[in-house]
Amino acid sequence: MFEDIYFNYDEYVLQPDGKAILENVSNWMLKNKNTVISLEGHCDERGTNEYNLALGDKRAKSARDYLIALGIPSERLQTISYGEEKPVCTEKTESCWAKNRRVHIVVLKER
Repeated sequence: MFEDIYFNYDEYVLQPDGKAILENVSNWMLKNKNTVISLEGHCDERGTNEYNLALGDKRAKSARDYLIALGIPSERLQTISYGEEKPVCTEKTESCWAKNRRVHIVVLKER
């Protein structure tokens, strides 16, 4: 439903294109007041499992905090980190790793 938000290597700072995606999410959520979403943080395979789980968590919370700043109540936002456990690409190339450094948005409840 929504595009993934991508991050630079070893970072959790939102880029302008990620902010634009979250602004679209916010507008949609403000119109659909009974929705709840999950922000899933992901990483590429480099780094330890523990480190990547923490980085994925920071990415998800960065997206959550931006949505809160845009007026979305925190109780409508859930975060989870999958670290490197759910890659969308498994090649060992920079372009593939870049696809895995993301926050994926899932609509959990829609009324």
